Amino acid sequence: MTEKNRYFFCGIGGSGMLPLALILLDQGHVIEGSDRSLDQGRTPAKFDYLRARGIRLYPQDGSGVTRPDQVVVASAAVEDTVPDIAAALRVGAKRMSRAQMLSAIFNAAPTAIGVAGTSGKSTTTGMIAWILHATGKSPTVMNGAVMKNFQTPDALFASSLVGTSGIFVSEVDESDGSIAGYNPRVAVVSNISLDHKSMDELRALFGGFAARAETVVLNLDNDETARMAADFPDAITYSLETPAAHLTAREIAPAPTHITFSVHDQKSGETASIRLATPGRHNVSNALAAIAASLACGVTLAEAAEALGSFAGISRRFDVIGTEGGVTVIDDFGHNPDKIAATLRTVNQFPGRVLVMFQPHGFGPLRNMRREFAACFAENLDPEDILLMPEPAYFGGTVDRSVGSQDLAADIRALGRHAEALGDRAACGARLLELAEPGDRILVMGARDDTLTLFAQELLASLKARPKG
Repeated sequence: MTEKNRYFFCGIGGSGMLPLALILLDQGHVIEGSDRSLDQGRTPAKFDYLRARGIRLYPQDGSGVTRPDQVVVASAAVEDTVPDIAAALRVGAKRMSRAQMLSAIFNAAPTAIGVAGTSGKSTTTGMIAWILHATGKSPTVMNGAVMKNFQTPDALFASSLVGTSGIFVSEVDESDGSIAGYNPRVAVVSNISLDHKSMDELRALFGGFAARAETVVLNLDNDETARMAADFPDAITYSLETPAAHLTAREIAPAPTHITFSVHDQKSGETASIRLATPGRHNVSNALAAIAASLACGVTLAEAAEALGSFAGISRRFDVIGTEGGVTVIDDFGHNPDKIAATLRTVNQFPGRVLVMFQPHGFGPLRNMRREFAACFAENLDPEDILLMPEPAYFGGTVDRSVGSQDLAADIRALGRHAEALGDRAACGARLLELAEPGDRILVMGARDDTLTLFAQELLASLKARPKG
């Protein structure tokens, strides 16, 4: 991809779009874009950052797409009626989906590492990125979330990294089926569970992804990925439970803000100790996956373990915003049942009530996973915990809104846990401040909405402003 092109990103502020745009920018291409959030005045700091990098931004009204030599990059879900796409059709500009663009870069890399799975992709990708960076491998990285290790005052939205080697590390998404377009040299599959597609579709997609790789990394603690291991006898396997795995974790000792453990390599006989600043057993599993991928790139277990000791984490993945008046506010991306359960299990290992503000990431996912959401909260909330919900995230368009947060709250109450649907986020915020007492942990959960982090930060500021005593 040495030829310099002009790319226009429709939805450039999106978690999958922004890092891709920055990678192309750093490769010398001209980048422009638009975003509905920009037009609505949301998350202005993000768009100021993009402008500071030399990216020209336009309203999402088609005014930025004027030339046939522009390549318009948009998610496959964007309709032809969106002004930017209509303008592209009018002027004869080529259109590419985000997945087509990313897979083209990915497949051209000499060593492409694809991180797949229903949960844990961003954290595992960030861990691999940091291990390879810290050991001098200079990877290029495409992540769907901000990697704290690479944040600087000038690069607050560090969800990408451009290196000088032929290693390209990327999250690979199964939700839209685009995983079928990636040809990894190293394929990491951390877990497979019901999310956007049927289990049969998911098995076919993940199985095909692994079959195209030279090295496969599989988690033996997930039923579906463990089943895959029979088809890939040479896979690097990892487990917290199965002693026969290639990499195992031992002496796991959880703490509220970190977790310690040792990693044993069955083949070499080596063992290394790790203190991970991101708590939770699921992050021990993510660390094993990252170590396995790094071993495939020539990193030693000792080197990987040392690097993980300084892994700073991923924004919105159990991200402790702060503590005021004995109340801790945590910002988290949990939005499907697996992710929510992992976060709740982590926080409920330690004393204190949990107050959850969960914003469903869309009416469609809420409707499709209503039963699984209800079961997840009922199983993982303690009797004294309280769940508050606004209506699902909605940014316009045609969508079936027949099932809302009131319905899910009723389901959860029927299963014996405390849930309230309050209509909007402001009402949830007021209720959280009314409820919060010293020792409580407030969890702000949800996806597809960057302003959830601002909500969490504002909650902490409001707690600080409360009268003492």
